[in-house]
Amino acid sequence: MDADVMVETKVERELMIAARPDTVWSLLTDPREAVRWMGVSAQLDARPGGAYRVEVLPGAVASGYFVEVDPPRRLVYTWGWESGKSAVPPGSSTIVFELEPRGAGTLLRFTHRDLPSAEAAAKHAHGWQHYLDRLVAASSGDAGADPWVKGHDC
Repeated sequence: MDADVMVETKVERELMIAARPDTVWSLLTDPREAVRWMGVSAQLDARPGGAYRVEVLPGAVASGYFVEVDPPRRLVYTWGWESGKSAVPPGSSTIVFELEPRGAGTLLRFTHRDLPSAEAAAKHAHGWQHYLDRLVAASSGDAGADPWVKGHDC
């Protein structure tokens, strides 16, 4: 491959959620609702330029800032890990949630782009699959306790 060619590394998912876009939006932007599916604490200031900070697991904090907030259709924020070992520092990658009403539910299109490598994309794909499954569960009731918080090897 030519050294001048840049390959964008990203994670993409599309899923149906049996809840209205307003419900899904609340799970994405309200700190109390957000921790029902991801994280042990959240500080979310869902407005352009507002802070995004979630302690996903004890001691593992993801942070960035909101770029686009168009309720309940589109949410874009930057993302990265505050811990020093990550190849994805705070604000260095971008998360996009697109919500489309479908009957009584929501079609969710998720993208995590600007990841630095295939390895980073694979690690994040594993994590996002876990948390998007929990988002689906939380949207229709209770996702239960996150097994990863109790030391599960993620």
